[in-house]
Amino acid sequence: MEIQEPEVTMNPETESTKQNQSEEVEHCNEQHEQQTQEPEEVEEEEEDELRNLLLSDIKDLPLCPPSATQTNFVSYFITDFTKPGLDQYIYRHANGLCVIGLAPTHVAFKDEGGIINIDFNVGKSDRSVLKVSGKRKKNAMRSESNTALCKVTTAKDCYIVRSCVKGSLLEVNERLIRQPQLLNSSADREGYIAIIMPRPADWTKNKESLITLEEYKEKKQVSL
Repeated sequence: MEIQEPEVTMNPETESTKQNQSEEVEHCNEQHEQQTQEPEEVEEEEEDELRNLLLSDIKDLPLCPPSATQTNFVSYFITDFTKPGLDQYIYRHANGLCVIGLAPTHVAFKDEGGIINIDFNVGKSDRSVLKVSGKRKKNAMRSESNTALCKVTTAKDCYIVRSCVKGSLLEVNERLIRQPQLLNSSADREGYIAIIMPRPADWTKNKESLITLEEYKEKKQVSL
């Protein structure tokens, strides 16, 4: 006598439920993997963006890094001031202070041996004995744009250096008295002549007679 096994009837709804559950599990696993990967990808993207902001493309970098003067001051120039070849610079700081000195194309630098002496005793007073004190800049000397600051001497001639801007003369570079050669080697840095503080209204007026660095280079055909 044969024993017949009972037939098991598969419920379609049960099979469908199992399949749906399996698909949901797979979907959840995929979402989990994406969520695990996304923070890493976002972090990498943020790092790349920050790196691009902080690190310049080497092709965009200048051949020479900017000097402290180029970084902290705006450069202006006045050429042929009162006489041909008397070129001077005015470096203006954000606080309004103006540093005055001899431009690279000043005629004194063309004389053989360059500048050999400087004298601040011009006009009616010796500028080197000027002592300014306090926030109000007591004892500061008022100067016009054509006020004489000093006289520089070469083996061939002597030249008057002027204020170029109207304002209060705060100091002159006394170091040049002992080391006039600084004018020949670093006139735009340690060899500056004086520091002047113009009033805003005076500066606005004086600025009209000055030229920018780019205009100066084009006019004098020099590269700085």
